[in-house]
Amino acid sequence: MDPIIATAAKALAQGKPLDALNFVALRGDAPGLALRGIAMAQLGDLVRAKGLLKRAARAFGPKRAVSRARCRVAEAEIALVSRDLSWPAETLTSAWQTLEHHGDSINAAHARHLEIRRLLLIGRLDDAEHALCSVNPAGFPPALKTAHELVIAGIAIRRLQTDTARAALARARSSAGQAGIPSLAAEVESTQGLLTSPAARLMSRGTQRLLLLEDVEALVASKTLIVDACRYAVRNQSSTISLTTRQVLFTLARTLAEAWPHDVSRDTLIAQVFRLKGGEDSHRARLRVEIGRLRKAISPLAGINATSTGFIIEPHQNIDVAVLARPVDERHGALLALLADGDSWPSSALAVALGVSQRTVQRALDALAEAGKVQSFGQGRARCWMATPVPGFTTTLLLPGLLPDG
Repeated sequence: MDPIIATAAKALAQGKPLDALNFVALRGDAPGLALRGIAMAQLGDLVRAKGLLKRAARAFGPKRAVSRARCRVAEAEIALVSRDLSWPAETLTSAWQTLEHHGDSINAAHARHLEIRRLLLIGRLDDAEHALCSVNPAGFPPALKTAHELVIAGIAIRRLQTDTARAALARARSSAGQAGIPSLAAEVESTQGLLTSPAARLMSRGTQRLLLLEDVEALVASKTLIVDACRYAVRNQSSTISLTTRQVLFTLARTLAEAWPHDVSRDTLIAQVFRLKGGEDSHRARLRVEIGRLRKAISPLAGINATSTGFIIEPHQNIDVAVLARPVDERHGALLALLADGDSWPSSALAVALGVSQRTVQRALDALAEAGKVQSFGQGRARCWMATPVPGFTTTLLLPGLLPDG
């Protein structure tokens, strides 16, 4: 290998892009273009990095399949960082298969981790876990071991498995120390902070308090009947009934659970659930219909009983009822939770992650922009959105399951 290219590649592997550019900044051959692209990506200039990597892939030509595959993997990483979820996933799959076939197991494993991180980002935990099982970390260099452990921690956090997450983060911290890459160590510390920041809010018997992730795990494992406003479901220790697509029923369930062990008057339910004033006969008739639907939907876990003034939720067993909600209630909360990671997102990627149409996302973003809660930059297809996270709150951990915001 060209000694200059080898030295630049070593600098990039150590997280020193400026040192690498000192060697390849003026090179226009395929290896030089590829290393310049990776260096620019590490420095945050993703647009220029993407262009350089495309030029490098073309320059390598069809006979240098491994080098072209490495360029594709680097492009995939840029797409992931820039939240371009429209980037063709099958291209990444083809790249890691090529690398695996030619014996480049390290870069193939890196490509698999990118694939898993994409699945994790869009909430496909089962697929991410299945893909992770096919990766053997034995023999990985420290930087790749750190990435592997961060993926394990990410899945465990979404699964509410705090002990597994802590163990993975401890291993990640050790590997990051061996790698000596400051940005990698910072990512480990950032992920570690998710375990010590409030992840949710518990409302029960007229009181409320913030919960850490381990508290949420304990609550879900308890016998409490939970109306889960993070995943829009009613659940207990052994069963979960999703109300993700049934907004009226979920709002009814949450209103009744917040009032438990007391009932809620019919007028209050009409006002809160239907956003109507007064108690006209048509409103009361509609309430009876929706209460009947809710009673049927959650019948395996609880009943809805009529009282002299309204309705009350009654679990089948003698257990508590609680509402689990995000730390701060917001309209379009699921959208804000994604944006609160501090990265920029195009509306197309947000639509993929939330499983709704791009137009629905765009309407929500326009409303949030008017309220000053998000901001955009760029024009046309390059337009991206960002929001400032709520200080001290872990906003993304309980995201899966979107309730339409109307």
